[in-house]
Amino acid sequence: MQAGKILLNHDHFALVIERLCHQLLEDWGDFSHACIIGIQPRGALLANRIHVRLQELLGNQHIEYGKLDITFYRDDFRMAEGGPLMPHPNEIDFVVANKKVLLIDDVLYTGRTISAALSALQHYGRPNAVELLVLVDRRFNRQLPVQADYVGISVDALDEAYVKVRWQEKYGEDAVLLFDKKQDAAH
Repeated sequence: MQAGKILLNHDHFALVIERLCHQLLEDWGDFSHACIIGIQPRGALLANRIHVRLQELLGNQHIEYGKLDITFYRDDFRMAEGGPLMPHPNEIDFVVANKKVLLIDDVLYTGRTISAALSALQHYGRPNAVELLVLVDRRFNRQLPVQADYVGISVDALDEAYVKVRWQEKYGEDAVLLFDKKQDAAH
């Protein structure tokens, strides 16, 4: 089914998400004056799960949640290979001014995606604070001074490697895989 090394299988994937949610509740409390923003497209998949589970843990208390597209905020958007860029819709129906924002993405690598997200987020107001949650932190090869506050797993992978998050909603399974660049990471 997959050729990469399994870093997180389905069971461990679920445990990591559960752990992250409990860490958030410990640090953030009831999420009043706070919101969750998932970076489109893959960060939104993780954010959906975090949002749903936090609401369950809080007795279905409402937590503001949105999805942010950063396509045209990236410093490399004009270099897209494979044709025209297809942005995803922003789905934020609230302002972030004076709120604590939990920004969520699947993999932290160079830091450029997070930098673009911070720029895009400014269109929704000036938050009091922004914290970052990622499922996978690739600790090497950071190009910008970006660090996650909450990390599912850390991976020491060089440029010759590629981390792929497989989502149940898209691939029929939850897994985090590590590929060698020579392997086909499109699995």
